[in-house]
Amino acid sequence: MSMPLRIAVFSDSALPLINGVSVSVAALIQELRDRGHDVDLYANRFPGFVETHPNNIRFNAVEIPFWRGYPVTMPPLGAQLKRFRARPYDIVHTHTPFPVGMIGLRWAESHELPIVSTYHTLYDRYSHYVKILPPRFVRYRIARHTNYYYSRVNHVITPSEASLKWLRRHDVQTSATIIPTGSPLPKPQNREELRAKFGLNSTDLVLLYAGRLAPEKNLRLLLEAVSDVMRERPEAQLWLMGDGPYRGACEDLVDQLKIRSRVKFLGFVSQTSVGEVYGAGDLFVFASITETQGLVVQEAMLHRLPVVVVSGGGASETIVDGHNGLMARNDRMDFCQKMIEVLSSNESRDRLAEAGFHSQLPRSIPAMVDRVLQVYGQVISEFRSKEAKLDP
Repeated sequence: MSMPLRIAVFSDSALPLINGVSVSVAALIQELRDRGHDVDLYANRFPGFVETHPNNIRFNAVEIPFWRGYPVTMPPLGAQLKRFRARPYDIVHTHTPFPVGMIGLRWAESHELPIVSTYHTLYDRYSHYVKILPPRFVRYRIARHTNYYYSRVNHVITPSEASLKWLRRHDVQTSATIIPTGSPLPKPQNREELRAKFGLNSTDLVLLYAGRLAPEKNLRLLLEAVSDVMRERPEAQLWLMGDGPYRGACEDLVDQLKIRSRVKFLGFVSQTSVGEVYGAGDLFVFASITETQGLVVQEAMLHRLPVVVVSGGGASETIVDGHNGLMARNDRMDFCQKMIEVLSSNESRDRLAEAGFHSQLPRSIPAMVDRVLQVYGQVISEFRSKEAKLDP
C-alpha cells in the first residue's frame, strides 16, 4: 500500500517472551515501522521487564500455575482502551485467540474496524498443559473457541498449508491467505573460528536442535534416534538450544540412554548468540509434527545447515525431500538412518546445505511483509465497500 497505515497489533505472545509467535510478531512490527507505518502493539506485561517503546502498550497480567511463563491479562483495561479510542486505526491485526486476542476482537468490533488474525499454532495440540481439566474436554473447548474466534474476523493469515487445513477441519470458512513467516538473513561468520570458540575439533559432528523442550516436540523420538546415531558415529554429539517444562524428562532419558557426556543442554540462547550456535553445527535435526511451519528449520537452512526433519505438520512443508533436506518417517530407525546418511557424506551435507539456503531466500521478512500489506489493503477495501453499502 502506498499510504502509511495505522495498525493495532494484539498478541498474548510478545517479546521478551521467546517463542515462534513472539519472534514473528516482532519481525512484522519492526519491518512495518521501518516502512513508515504507524504500529501500536498491545500485549501483556512480563515480570521484571520494563517497556521502553512508546508504541508498545502493556496490559496488567499475572502468571497462573499451569501456564508458567505466559502471563494472563487482568483488568482494569481503562487506560489501554482510552489509548485505543484516541488512535484512528485503519486495521486491527491479532496473533492469538486468547485474552489479548479477544480484547483486540472486541475492540475492533465495537469500533467498527476491519480485523485480520494470524493463526500461528495448532492450539489443541497443547491441551496437556491444562492439567486441572481432562485433555479431551480441553481439546473440545479449544476446537469450539477456534471456530468461534476465527469465524468472526474478516480474514485469516496462516503460515502453512497444514495450519490452513487445521482451520478448515474446525469448520472455519473465513477467507484466508497462506503467508510463511519470514526469517532474517544471517550475517557471514567464520566457521572455523566459531568451532574453535566452542572447543570443537575438525572431526566433531554437532547435531543441533532448537526449540522449546516440551512434550509436543517429539523429543523422545529425537533423543532415541540420536543415541542410535552415536553408536555408529562416536564423534557425534547433540546440542539442544532452548528450554522448557520437559527438560527434566529429557535429562532423565539422556541418562537412561547413556549418552549424557555427548549431549549439551544449552538452555535459552540470546538472539545475538543464536547465529554462533547454528554456525558451529553440522546437522540440524527436528522431530516435531505439531508445528505450523517450523521457523527454526528455516533459520537452520539460512545458516547453511543441512536438515533432517520428521514428516508431518508444517515444518516438513519447508523440505523438498532429497533436494534441500531429508524427511524421515515418525520412526526411530528411519530417523536415525536419515541422519547417518547425511553425516556419512561431506558432499551430501554440502549439497543439501546449499540448496536449503537458496530455497529459503524468498522467505525473507520483507517478502512476508509485502504480502501482509496486500492482505491489509484487500481487507480494508472490502470492509469500506460493505460500510458504504450499509450507509447510503
